[in-house]
Amino acid sequence: MNRQPLTPEPDLASLSQMAQRLPLSDVHFRRISQLIYQRAGIVLADHKREMVYNRLVRRLRTLGMNDFGQYLARLEQNQNSAEWQAFINALTTNLTAFFREAHHFPILAEHARSRGGNYSVWSTAASTGEEPYSIAITLMEALGNRGNGVQVIASDIDTQVLEKATAGVYRQEELRTLSPQQLQRFFLRGTGPHEGLVRVRPELAAMVAFQPLNLLAPEWALPGQFDAIFCRNVMIYFDKETQERILRRFVPLLKPGGLMFAGHSENFSQISREFCLRGQTVYSLAKEKS
Repeated sequence: MNRQPLTPEPDLASLSQMAQRLPLSDVHFRRISQLIYQRAGIVLADHKREMVYNRLVRRLRTLGMNDFGQYLARLEQNQNSAEWQAFINALTTNLTAFFREAHHFPILAEHARSRGGNYSVWSTAASTGEEPYSIAITLMEALGNRGNGVQVIASDIDTQVLEKATAGVYRQEELRTLSPQQLQRFFLRGTGPHEGLVRVRPELAAMVAFQPLNLLAPEWALPGQFDAIFCRNVMIYFDKETQERILRRFVPLLKPGGLMFAGHSENFSQISREFCLRGQTVYSLAKEKS
């Protein structure tokens, strides 16, 4: 009886290869750091190396690559390749929550009530949508019938998080900082297979316009000036030169008497003379200081 030769088992070989840790050389890490700085202004310190490895290695596996040099060559062969967005998405940190740094929202509400006409806000790092939706909820509650004149522009460099933000679907436990009244008024509860999930109500979603935007881009496609700009926990990823450049570009985008909101570990008045502190991590233009 003739025996057929055993066929190779590519799946097992593939699994073995997948289990191997791909080397990330010093040269490749430095090049990755240079590229993400050039494209997004993000500064990667040496202690971020493991994070960079863990995030990019998944991208290499998806593409069937087993060498970081091969991946970098693919990026640099085509400066307009769609892979650049995947590269940026992988290395962007998105930490957010509804009503994060809660002291800002009563200040926003009071500011909106004190101003006539329509009220517009730019959320510069919208991530998965919690910040801009928190802004919209605050303004709807503060302005009542005037809430119809509210516009929230929500931007982010990461296109993947913007997809989730636009969908407006969250796990119910992610909304634990909201009151029962806010949950009922602004969200729809899922049932059946969607139990435990909530979706933003259409009237709230209509107030928020999401768009991709790179703060390092030479032009920003924005509708005009804003009553308030939220730039919270963004500047910490940039070096001082980039921080100063971005803040200078914010100046003409603030309406007279407008407010700028920063993150808890950021100090805009130390970065730029254009801004002065008005409250806890809340700023206005220095030229308006009385």
